[in-house]
Amino acid sequence: MCQSPLHDFLQGLPKCEHHAHLEGCLSPELFFQLAERNGVPLPDPEANPAYASVATLKERYKNFTSLDDFLVFFFQGMTVLQHEQDFTDLAWTYFQRAHRDGVHHAEVFFDPEVHRERGIPYETIVDGFSKGCRRAERELGLTTRLIMCFVRHLPVSSAEKVYDEFISARHFEAGVVHGLGCSSTEIGPPKDMYRELYAAAAERGIPLTAHVGEVGDPTYISAALELGVQRIDHGIRLVDDPELMRRVAREGILLTLCPLSNVLLRCVPSLEHVPVRRFLEAGVKFSINSDDPAYVGAYILDNYCAVQEAHRLSVAEWCVIAENSVRGSWIGDSRKAELLERIRVYVKKYLQVAAEGGLS
Repeated sequence: MCQSPLHDFLQGLPKCEHHAHLEGCLSPELFFQLAERNGVPLPDPEANPAYASVATLKERYKNFTSLDDFLVFFFQGMTVLQHEQDFTDLAWTYFQRAHRDGVHHAEVFFDPEVHRERGIPYETIVDGFSKGCRRAERELGLTTRLIMCFVRHLPVSSAEKVYDEFISARHFEAGVVHGLGCSSTEIGPPKDMYRELYAAAAERGIPLTAHVGEVGDPTYISAALELGVQRIDHGIRLVDDPELMRRVAREGILLTLCPLSNVLLRCVPSLEHVPVRRFLEAGVKFSINSDDPAYVGAYILDNYCAVQEAHRLSVAEWCVIAENSVRGSWIGDSRKAELLERIRVYVKKYLQVAAEGGLS
C-alpha cells in the first residue's frame, strides 16, 4: 500500500483498464497448478533454477533484464494453457483482482497465434476467455472487451490465419472479440508488417491499436498512426517528438501507459521517467494499466499508487486521467455516460468528506 494521503481516494476511484494481457495474468501459483492439472512438463530446474518452485519463479520475475528476457518466460507460461477451462480460469483470476482494485471496465488482450502454434484450436481460446468475461459481467458488474493481438515475432502468415478464423466466426459482429492489436518484440520486425490486415479490419469498422513507442523511437508511433490505430499501447517515447506529441493530443489518441512494467523491463530507469506529467501538461490523453501483472508483480491499483508517489498528482489531475480513460474506451455512449457519472459522484463525495475533515 502506498503512503500517499490519496491512497484511499485512488483505491475507490472508478477505473478503466485498457492494457492487460490475460496471459500476463498467469501467476506462478496458477502456472504450477495448471501444469500439474494438464500434465505439462516444465523446464528442468537444474538447467533453469527459476522453475524449481513458485518462490523461485516469483524471484526470477523481479529480475528481467529486458523486454525480450521477459518474453521468454511469458511464452513459457502459455504452455500450461491447454483446455477451455484453463483460459476461463485465467480470465476469472484477473477480473476478480481488477474488481478489487476498482476497475469498472476492462479491455484485455489475448494472443491466439501463440496458442495456435501449440495446436490449441482458436475456438478453445476464445470460448474460454469469453466465458471468463461473461462471468465478470454477470457476477462483478464489470463491462469487458476482448482484443485479439498479433505477435510480431511470428510471420504475417500466422496472423493471417487467426484473422481469417476471427472473421469466419463473426466474432466482431457477435460482440465476442471487440478489436485488434499487435504486441511482442517491437524493434526488428517491419513497422508496417500488418498493413494489409489492419486495412482489412478497418474496412469492417474494427477498432485498432498497437504496442509501439515502448522501446522503439517515435517513428514506430507515427507508423502505427498511419495504419489507422485509434489507440497507442505504451507510447512513452512520444515525448521525444514534440510535433508528434502535439498531433496525438490534437487528435485525442489515447495512450495506454504501464508505468511499473516500463521500469521492470528496463524501458525507463525509474517511475519519475515515465512522462505522466509531461503528457498531462501537453493534453495527451492516457490511461494507467498493469500490462502483465503476474509477471510485473503489480496490478492496476499498484500502478496508480506508484504514479502518485512518483509524480504527486492532484485530485483534479486524477479526475482528468479517469475521465479520459472512460472516453478512450471501446464502449457505447450510454456506458461512457454511466462511468463518467460514477467518477463525478465519487470525486464530489471525496472532496466533501475531505473538506469536512480538514484534509488537504
